[in-house]
Amino acid sequence: MDQESRPSRPTLADVAERAGVSPSTASLAFSGAGPVSEATKQRVLQAAADLDYAGPDPRARSLRQGRSGIVGAVVAGRIGHSFRDPVMVQTLDGLADELGAVGAGLLLLNDAQEGTLQLSNAPMDGVVLIGCSPNLDSSVAILSRRGMPIVSIEGLAALGVPDIAVDNRGGVREEARHLADLGHERVAVVTLNLDPTERRGPLTPEWERSATTVPAIERLQGLRDVFPDAQGFVTTGSSLEEGRVAGHAILDVPAGERPTAIAAQSDLLAAGVIRAAEELGISVPAELSVVGFDGIRVEGLDYDLTTVWQPSREKGSAAGRAIVAMLDGRDPECEQFSVRFHPGATTAPAHRAR
Repeated sequence: MDQESRPSRPTLADVAERAGVSPSTASLAFSGAGPVSEATKQRVLQAAADLDYAGPDPRARSLRQGRSGIVGAVVAGRIGHSFRDPVMVQTLDGLADELGAVGAGLLLLNDAQEGTLQLSNAPMDGVVLIGCSPNLDSSVAILSRRGMPIVSIEGLAALGVPDIAVDNRGGVREEARHLADLGHERVAVVTLNLDPTERRGPLTPEWERSATTVPAIERLQGLRDVFPDAQGFVTTGSSLEEGRVAGHAILDVPAGERPTAIAAQSDLLAAGVIRAAEELGISVPAELSVVGFDGIRVEGLDYDLTTVWQPSREKGSAAGRAIVAMLDGRDPECEQFSVRFHPGATTAPAHRAR
């Protein structure tokens, strides 16, 4: 069939003419947003059915409203890394489900302001900031200048941004008390990234004071509530390899100088620490107790990890509901989720080196 003989797609004007109403009345009948009688509405809908007219093009409505139909999700570091982190995947799944229910799309951006699409110019109606970002404050500043609705997950509520929070401090405090009850005194910590520098190394008081990554800060506070003098190692992020590097740095010392327990700030980091211990011939948990945080299944880890479970998917869903509320002109509901301690098989009474 050539271009001229192909039937044209019926328009709203065609429907209005068939129903004997004005185009504006036909539009109101479809949107349900105006004073149109039920009889008129049914006449318009019947005319639309007769003409096989599906309704106004949603893309045109988005343009008229000045909306893109897209919500941004800002993650720390490289976007590809996010899809290797089960916690991030679960969080994004929950967020996408809520946005999909209202017909909105999800655009992933990193917080490093790299590439063509950045926070300052990406076409989006609102933004969800994932709290593991060490650039949270600068991201808020950029988006606030655009007058854009913002919701954070484990972010800085003090910045005036609606926040979906998790009891990071309380969860790690309970975990630390578990270690203390087992007789551990020499405890080390392996942290998430603390700032935008993407460097790793021994944790120093200065580095800790200047930290900007909210979950890492809160989890450190929980450990310090029980072990105020714990030493540690800072990683560039949550991955098995980063945990392995940190484990070697902490454990490859004379036995009498080693910690008897390591508190890792994620399950992936904890799995890496266990791998390092195995490579060094250190038995877990007989000689070294290891705890994590997240409550995920780590591929290849043959241990029931002692950890703290957090509701990752529910965090994303809550953030989705909050940003949808803001886009609708309603007040968002800020939620704080509880966590649950899981005493697994990677902790035991403190080993006393001879």
